[in-house]
Amino acid sequence: MLYPLKFYPIYKNYVWGGKKLAALKNNKADENQQVSESWELSAVSGNISIVANGFLSGNNLQELIEVYMGDLVGESVYEKYGMEFPLLLKFIDAAQPLSVQVHPDDEIALKRHNAYGKDEMWYIIEAANDAEICLGFNQNINGEILQKSLRDKTLLDILNFEKIKEGNVFEVPSGRIHAIGKNVLLAEVQNTSDITYRIYDWGREYDAKTARQMHVDLALDVIDYNSYSTYKTEYEIIKNKGVDICRNGHFSVRAVDFDSTIIRNYVAVDSFTAYMCVDGEAILECNGKKESMVKCETVLIPAEIDEVKLIPNRHARLLEISMY
Repeated sequence: MLYPLKFYPIYKNYVWGGKKLAALKNNKADENQQVSESWELSAVSGNISIVANGFLSGNNLQELIEVYMGDLVGESVYEKYGMEFPLLLKFIDAAQPLSVQVHPDDEIALKRHNAYGKDEMWYIIEAANDAEICLGFNQNINGEILQKSLRDKTLLDILNFEKIKEGNVFEVPSGRIHAIGKNVLLAEVQNTSDITYRIYDWGREYDAKTARQMHVDLALDVIDYNSYSTYKTEYEIIKNKGVDICRNGHFSVRAVDFDSTIIRNYVAVDSFTAYMCVDGEAILECNGKKESMVKCETVLIPAEIDEVKLIPNRHARLLEISMY
């Protein structure tokens, strides 16, 4: 019988990373170590998550799907995605801004890379008082205007910047230009894809020590050049209930904020469920098995499990992620 699964985090270090994640990971990483991203649940080639608890410890995510198929991920999920786990879950710690970038949709990604495109969702866990993100444009533009702004070094004048705080949610669909700003810790849910087109890197692209490849030519026919009236997802927390914060056709995310024991039922759900802890501590109990969670930890609930009891240590907030 399957049980709540924890996986060893896969740490990534980039030029913009900070030191908060290492400290939050309970000494699993040196607290003075720079950790840009913790890939919590990954099926990206070369970065397959490995089980860290229970009798399946040491097996990787792909091996689990080979053996348990729909019992692990859900019958409809297995039918659509086969051996590939469909989501990549991350915690991101940005001490400096990430590159301004965009991701292709499924159609373009399939044509160019034989891969899926990428939609993302961000949940802000911590943010400095002056922290912000870049998301979309502040006016309607076109490819010619974008290229001129890059030549003239005026790109920042046409980007949309959003002040952020803990609990803010932003959807980042394929085609939407974006960048995480400095002094931000967030949870990211995305399709299993590692395709990114960078168009600007805050001057780091001109320094031989920090330069990374830019992809302006590839990005031009991917970008959504429209400006929108709002980019932030508005929602209201209902204590001890799950509240929808993202449904994008690829995945769904709910915020579950609780200070007493609650039951989450999945009898009618043909999907795995993943929990990312964004605040507090909790215990997950199902089929007589218990698994603890603290801030910036992730647990995968196999699809064959119909019910989970969530027990807070005073208070907890989890992101509840599935494919329905």
